[in-house]
Amino acid sequence: MTPDQYCEDKAAQSGSSFYYSFRFLPLETRKAITALYAFCREVDDVVDETHDDNVARTTLNWWRSEVGNLYAGTPQHPVTRALKPHVERLHLPQEQLLQIIDGMEMDLVQARYNSFADLRQYCYLVASVVGLLSARIFGFKDEATLIYAEKLGLAFQLTNIIRDVGEDARRGRIYLPVEELQRFEVPAADIQNYRESENFGKLMAFQIERAEGYYAEALAALPRQDRKAQRAGLVMASIYRATLDEIKRDGPQKVLNQRLSLTPVRKLWLAWKTWWFA
Repeated sequence: MTPDQYCEDKAAQSGSSFYYSFRFLPLETRKAITALYAFCREVDDVVDETHDDNVARTTLNWWRSEVGNLYAGTPQHPVTRALKPHVERLHLPQEQLLQIIDGMEMDLVQARYNSFADLRQYCYLVASVVGLLSARIFGFKDEATLIYAEKLGLAFQLTNIIRDVGEDARRGRIYLPVEELQRFEVPAADIQNYRESENFGKLMAFQIERAEGYYAEALAALPRQDRKAQRAGLVMASIYRATLDEIKRDGPQKVLNQRLSLTPVRKLWLAWKTWWFA
């Protein structure tokens, strides 16, 4: 199996919305973004699938070393081997790949966030940095596109947090800021025990409104001349926003006991429509 095929399989197995946004890209761009996505999946899986935190930290440190190997021109893993030509061609910053690992490691040491400012830093590392790297892979002419990419990554991660409240609680994590739980009078125990309530519904409506605001800010920041190059990001935005709309319509309090996901057919339809009309 070639490194590119390894990354392709990793992306396909995830069933993620990101996979559908890659389908219409030119071959070299698709290879680059798929390799980046596979890298993110590898380091994320270290945290989510390793039950011993010490083993997870050791593995993440191995990945840090492997990023060093990548930039030294001697990568060993199929993902970093697939990334190598694109790192060289697109001058992707080494620091940003390391920041993604730093963000994943935060899940080993922190299960709660006191304020939205604290949560935003986490979201920056695990999502906005990915957005910044993706923007470089897709290509841009105006530096303002990086503002769009950072805000869009934040909007995506907030959507993930909203969608996965119940699933994250089962893993012992509550990403919703403590200050906001207190403001809406939602005890952490209600989330840990999956108890739906009117106050929890109001809290989630607030989270949805904030995420929608970041989508609006991101799209407003995208320069018109870069819209075509950044269509893959716009495809992802259309799928993520549709997910957010479904949660809103279904009742945001229900995220505690169900994980909403769009069907593959609907994702493909949204991807096609956005690609051609974005």
